[in-house]
Amino acid sequence: MKTVLITGANKSIGFETARQLLKLGYFVYIGSRDLQKGEQAAEQLKEEGYDQVEAISIDVDNLDSIKAARQFLGSKIESLDVLINNAGISGGFPQTAGEADISIFRQVFETNFFGAIETTQAFLDLLKNSEVPRIVNVTSGLGSLTLHSDPNWKYYHVKGACYTASKAALNAYTIVLAYELRETAFKVNVVDPGYTATDFNHHSGPGTVEDAAVRLVKAATLPGDGPTGQFFSDDNVPETGISPW
Repeated sequence: MKTVLITGANKSIGFETARQLLKLGYFVYIGSRDLQKGEQAAEQLKEEGYDQVEAISIDVDNLDSIKAARQFLGSKIESLDVLINNAGISGGFPQTAGEADISIFRQVFETNFFGAIETTQAFLDLLKNSEVPRIVNVTSGLGSLTLHSDPNWKYYHVKGACYTASKAALNAYTIVLAYELRETAFKVNVVDPGYTATDFNHHSGPGTVEDAAVRLVKAATLPGDGPTGQFFSDDNVPETGISPW
């Protein structure tokens, strides 16, 4: 049975992604900063008939928590097939480049960038033990420097200095990681789930968590000849599904 760890999976897109992967037969580890909320999410899925699910405490802002989660998971499994770095924060809007407090930049980067890196590095050894390792970093169309420079882009005027920079940085990290693992079975990609109605944006987005999760699941289950080092975005570039960086 294939295994997957999803950070920030106790609600919204992460939770729906867990549900969809359970339907595909994966054993899902619900990563949650608040273990009680993670356990509640796992219990809800069990009530829906999915038994192969367990909550795991992991706060991506805390390296000790990440290491503890790695130790806990390592006591249960010898290999991890999929890591989905889904946990993220916006930092609140508006965020102007000239006035946003540097503390907000640091807070957003701690979760969206450094947290994803530390989690990836912590679980990389378990992923290397898998025959079909997949890493999915959840990004945003707002992380595309090319689109942000295009006045004709539909979200051109949606600028968030802290959030945008953190996702652009995550994209850059993903490119380098995919390159380093290019001669292996790894598939390392970033996925834009689209402008989805969640607590993250006060449910202002037009997309559904179901559609967003489909995009993450697609990247998590890529075949052996699938792409790596790509920026998937059905929302921004529906013609190809591949976003410019």
